[in-house]
Amino acid sequence: MKNSTSKSELQRALQKLSKATPTRSTIPILSCVLIEATEEGTTLRSTDLEITIITSIESSIEKPGSAAIPLQPLSEITAELPDDTRITIDVNENNNVKITTEIGSYDLMGKPADEFPATPELNQRLDAGIDANILNEMISTVSFAVSKDDLKPALTGVYFKFEKERLTAVATDGHRLAKYVRSDFRAGDFQGEVIVPRKFLNTITSYISNDEPIQLLLGDSVFTATIGTDTIYTRIIDERFPDYQSVIPTDNEKEISANCADLLSAVKRVSIFSNKATHQIAIRAASGSAIITTEDPEKASKAQETIEIDYDGESIDVGYNAAYLKDILAHMKSDKIVVKLNTPISAGLFYPTSLNNNVEITMLLMPIRLND
Repeated sequence: MKNSTSKSELQRALQKLSKATPTRSTIPILSCVLIEATEEGTTLRSTDLEITIITSIESSIEKPGSAAIPLQPLSEITAELPDDTRITIDVNENNNVKITTEIGSYDLMGKPADEFPATPELNQRLDAGIDANILNEMISTVSFAVSKDDLKPALTGVYFKFEKERLTAVATDGHRLAKYVRSDFRAGDFQGEVIVPRKFLNTITSYISNDEPIQLLLGDSVFTATIGTDTIYTRIIDERFPDYQSVIPTDNEKEISANCADLLSAVKRVSIFSNKATHQIAIRAASGSAIITTEDPEKASKAQETIEIDYDGESIDVGYNAAYLKDILAHMKSDKIVVKLNTPISAGLFYPTSLNNNVEITMLLMPIRLND
């Protein structure tokens, strides 16, 4: 294989592909980018076996072929070359790679192209019908609650339920839950339930922010996003998502209204003095005010703040992991919030108040049992 392209063209492509290249892997071929030069053009592909990214570049092809080239050194040398540089990549039958420019040449060892993982098999792909901006809003609202525990694969992605006139996204790690419902949704060809890995969703949001048109297609086992000349694939998580509706309480009758920014700021300050292992803070809600406290006997540190709230029920003391509470408050996207509680040991519900009429957001947080 032998082809040439501009530094800027190659650098842009490698930056995209790096998102699907593992920094550490027991499979050496995954550290490479597969370059395929054919009569139709030049495509580049990377994968970490969870997501696959394919992009194309403008290039002059002297000799068609394919090669797997280590991405890191190729990316580093490309970044260090002058901006107007023309880069020629020549790979022989022994996978020796020669990178040639006007100012120098660089040699490295590639790997056989046939060792590179195949593109995910695509079948019966249906249009998901999601507007890119709505998808971006849903991802940014719920993805913080996705579990990082690989022993619970169903929780390591965002659950989507596509209905004819309703779209639901849910994420949970067992300690907290975030749910976003859109009632002005008009389904595309696909209706059903899928669990989409968080990494795929985070990757495509970087494209959505650039206002590029995006097409989302769902197959039996693969979710595909096409943006311009780029295609991103991920395997859908083939697990059953837990019955999240059953854990959302319906009897939380103690209703507290608060300024979200004031509550978040107070939690941030007080939690500085909390135990670094438990991050435990306590909130005592009483008529007109909430007292937020923490204490860490190991370091002889403690803190207390009081904020105004709207509440006229019996006082209640509830403990939370401050890190989890901060995440929920930071994703409320509302000046005022409503918190609904029942007992100190039951799940608390958090709702933003200023929302589009077609949007419903529910956040759930499990409490920490306070010491007497």
